[in-house]
Amino acid sequence: MLKTAAPTRSHAVARAGGGLRTRAKGEQTRAGIVDVALAMAARVGLEGLSIGTLADAVGKSKSGVFAHFGSREDLQIAVVREYYRRFEAEVFQPAMREPRGLPRVRALFENWMRHTSAELDSGCIFISGAIEFDDRPGPVRDALAEAVDAWIDAMTRAVAQACAEKHLDAGADPSQIAFEIHALILALHYEARFMRRPGSLGRAQQGFVNILQRYGA
Repeated sequence: MLKTAAPTRSHAVARAGGGLRTRAKGEQTRAGIVDVALAMAARVGLEGLSIGTLADAVGKSKSGVFAHFGSREDLQIAVVREYYRRFEAEVFQPAMREPRGLPRVRALFENWMRHTSAELDSGCIFISGAIEFDDRPGPVRDALAEAVDAWIDAMTRAVAQACAEKHLDAGADPSQIAFEIHALILALHYEARFMRRPGSLGRAQQGFVNILQRYGA
């Protein structure tokens, strides 16, 4: 009886390398699908996503898309998380390089406004998703709420630091100030995207100035 030769270390390394390449390719494919799904969701909303339409858009079969996402719900959650990852990279992370206090609050708002302005033609998944899932408990709503909570918490912490540094009224409520800043972004989307009213961006920026003046900046 012939004995099968034991695999050498080089063979084991080759197999491991092949496995890594396969996983890397799978991750790249998944990321590409999410990228297309994110662009689609910006136009038609998370509820407008379908495995079939997405499969056609990326040139794959439905089963090929299902291999990366077990369900439409899994796909929607992946889109929410990718949207937040990009939002965090564009808005939150650059602002964290600014000094604590008012400079950081200003940077957060300015980055947020820049990000929002770029989305006025395509739409914001956070806002459209909140409308779609506001009364529908489940994992997609939870993912949306978690992402929005993380952003509001970041702004609230930055405002609290500004109060502690006495850049803003030390007796002010950081949650209230963050609420008012958040309201400006929502108003901008409504006024500029839905109502198509000119000058909305300038009014939102002036609203931020008014908030800072009211709270002692």
